[in-house]
Amino acid sequence: MQIEKIEFLGDGYRLAGDLHLPESGTARGAVVLTGPFSGVKEQVTGYYAERFAQRGYIALAFDHRNWGDSEGEQRQHEDATAKVADLRAAVGYLAARPEVDPEKIAVCGVCLGGIYSVQLAAFDPRVKAVALVAAAYNNPKLIHDRFGADNFAALMGQFAQIAQRQAESGEVEYWPAVNPEGMPAGNPGPEPYAYYGTERGARPGWENRCTALSVLQELTLDVDAYLPLLTTPLLIVHGRGDQAIPLTDAEAAFAAAPEPKELVVLDTSNHIDLYDDDTYVVPAVERAVDFFDRSL
Repeated sequence: MQIEKIEFLGDGYRLAGDLHLPESGTARGAVVLTGPFSGVKEQVTGYYAERFAQRGYIALAFDHRNWGDSEGEQRQHEDATAKVADLRAAVGYLAARPEVDPEKIAVCGVCLGGIYSVQLAAFDPRVKAVALVAAAYNNPKLIHDRFGADNFAALMGQFAQIAQRQAESGEVEYWPAVNPEGMPAGNPGPEPYAYYGTERGARPGWENRCTALSVLQELTLDVDAYLPLLTTPLLIVHGRGDQAIPLTDAEAAFAAAPEPKELVVLDTSNHIDLYDDDTYVVPAVERAVDFFDRSL
């Protein structure tokens, strides 16, 4: 296996990626990876890309605009619409590669990347299969109910104040990407910090900050509008012990999606087990490879 440093354009932005290439003559298909909130290509998506390539799949891990080695301003800003556009550009880049069969391109989304994978696949027939691993299944009503009406309204008011201050000052406000003490953060609490805030997930291209309004983007995503529109085969892999994104969320998404679809439940103890623990990542990748082999 080898890794090729590549660049491609997404809406005029230079996007940087790592193309993980399997041994010559073993290619079975290609997969684009998109991953968790604030993540860069050397973290979760790169980890998965390496394992897909070991099993014969050309795998692209890349930095979305505003993150890591890719262009884009504001830095460390979650732009939901742009992330789907970046994925579309990544599929186009792969489809143009001479070693890629354009009829055998899949997308794999981990954590928040699962939502963007569904949004892309619902409207882009170049995507022939989708795998969601430990994916988020946000919709505004779900987030509203879990925060509670008063807390949700207070948080939306806080975002409105931030937007107004930025409009008046021209200065972007930032929060930590992870904060073990809780809010403010893109991913609050000790579990995200156990990955990103320690040597386990620390990488040179990652910074512990995000624009404050990234969190508004994160909390107002809606996967429910897109799941019923999928026409591509769908695999959902989720952890039984995931408390950050309960298994019931994955089961509800599975019920909402049309056939063909498959659900795999792994006996994890938390959410980040499926980020980099091969006890769970390897079975997830193997199930995805088997699924892609049958679907592409």
